[in-house]
Amino acid sequence: MNTSISTRFQGVKRAEVAGLFYPEDAGTLSRIVDLALSEARERVSPSPSPPKAIFSPHAGYPYSAPVAGSAYAHLESGRNKLQRVIVIGPAHRFGFRGMALCSAEEFETPLGRIPADTSALERVLDLPSVQVLNQAYQREHSLETQFPFLQTLLCDFQVVPIIVGQCDPVFVAQVLDALWGGPETCFVISSDLSHFLTDTDARRMDSQTSNLIETGRGDQLTSRHACGFLPIQGLLQ
Repeated sequence: MNTSISTRFQGVKRAEVAGLFYPEDAGTLSRIVDLALSEARERVSPSPSPPKAIFSPHAGYPYSAPVAGSAYAHLESGRNKLQRVIVIGPAHRFGFRGMALCSAEEFETPLGRIPADTSALERVLDLPSVQVLNQAYQREHSLETQFPFLQTLLCDFQVVPIIVGQCDPVFVAQVLDALWGGPETCFVISSDLSHFLTDTDARRMDSQTSNLIETGRGDQLTSRHACGFLPIQGLLQ
């Protein structure tokens, strides 16, 4: 694990959406996450090694937890292997250009604190379109909703949180490439899919979205397909 000291990244980022998107009571939160993972194990075949990246939704837990559980169940084999998780998702509350880092060195949820990999944050801060922008993290849920699942699954790890605003996916790809690492590193791409459609239309649209991702045609994705289409495009590139 990285033990270097950064002077640009200090302090604790308090939870913004506990009690809104997920429970603020630690016991209740643990039970919901444990149940989502337990039910997912009945649907998901165990992986001998964790995938390099997963896609996970970030809606309120009453809506997203079962699907998130299915995604995170694939990381269980990395419990003692994964040391760094890059969590990247779209901005919902604050408009900006580029990618935003937070100046905190720890991120807090009701389940405790997660240390940030500050050396990795320093490294990507030198790349195009990357900046420290704490306003982007205010009331933002796309990254924070992922943290309790990671805290439940992994033993000793650091996070590299990145929020994507209006940004060329080429720049997103450069950041992910710089952080690619080895088997100690994985990526969580936070994104919901279609919004506000009927069940029939949503299933049709989401099937199209899945097909574009699976066939490597991420350049055809738009915000109609997934709110996190830019992080997805960056990963596919």
